[in-house]
Amino acid sequence: MEPLDLNWEFVADTVMGGVSSGQITQEQVAGRAATRLTGDVSLDNNGGFIQMAADLRDDVSAWTGIAIDVIGNEEDYDVRLRTDQLSRPWQSFRTGFQAPAQWTTIRFPFATFESNNTEARFDPAQLRRIGILAVGEVMEADIAVAQVALY
Repeated sequence: MEPLDLNWEFVADTVMGGVSSGQITQEQVAGRAATRLTGDVSLDNNGGFIQMAADLRDDVSAWTGIAIDVIGNEEDYDVRLRTDQLSRPWQSFRTGFQAPAQWTTIRFPFATFESNNTEARFDPAQLRRIGILAVGEVMEADIAVAQVALY
């Protein structure tokens, strides 16, 4: 595996008029240094997400997928990938998972990511952004990521 050096940023549905709120912090979570996403997801005002996202600039086509060391509150979350193939903010390649209550490495093969609002097929050579989202339901988000790696 090859760990990625990511600079996470917080994004919420407020960019589209929603009212969800949250933040990301760097902290120790259950004994590991991690980036933690917390907040409240609201469906009010056509909203419905908070996310931690990071840009990538490497060609990852030699790899099979992404592995994430994660811990959370056992709620459902999404991993969303964006490539240079996509021109609209609502387009992505996505897969869902449940955030485990203990540190766990979850592998996400590129082949399992589904196209959303696009006819494009995922091309790892064009990967440019990764996001971890609490999305689509009213919830209190609490998820931490210690490492993202290519495998």
